[in-house]
Amino acid sequence: MLPLNFFLFTQIILFLFITPGSPRILIVSYAMRYGLKKSMWTALGDITANTIQMILVIFGIGSLLFAYPQIFSIIKWLGIIYLLYLAYELMQSQAKKILLEGINIDKKTFSFFKDGFIVAGLSPKAWIFIGTIFPTFIDFEKNYIIQFLILGISYVTLDFISLMIYGLIAKKIVVWLKTNPRTINIISSVALIIIALIAAFIKF
Repeated sequence: MLPLNFFLFTQIILFLFITPGSPRILIVSYAMRYGLKKSMWTALGDITANTIQMILVIFGIGSLLFAYPQIFSIIKWLGIIYLLYLAYELMQSQAKKILLEGINIDKKTFSFFKDGFIVAGLSPKAWIFIGTIFPTFIDFEKNYIIQFLILGISYVTLDFISLMIYGLIAKKIVVWLKTNPRTINIISSVALIIIALIAAFIKF
């Protein structure tokens, strides 16, 4: 059984995914700096955080979050601080020759996953979207668990695909910039700083 207005739901989330946000800026930055294969783990961290957010909002703390909006403010500022930390980390990393395949840079796989997980987990945009949009498309008088699974799988699948598309675009940009790896570091860091500043001035 498909959830209510399932195709409208897919259109809404596709629009959400093509809009640049902190997880997509992070993927672009990492794809440029470390390569697409390693940044894929960042995307997996992102969708893992989103899955946990969906479970918590639909089956647990959703009403608590919306009853106490100051929680969103705390989440937002933690996310901003972490983005600025990642920008600093990129800026300070030693410039090395950027290759399109098989980049060996001293950053562990778990670190890529962790960064994606934390950035997505601390994104108020994701919490608010899931908390407001998901219940709209679920008929709780019927088997809402099946409906939730359909919505959730659709969400994380399209999210992962869109993140990889952003990464592929960034990979193409590297072709133009690979003669100057330091430029890639600077561009990646500045992008993260900009998205952090935008988040700081937006009221959720």
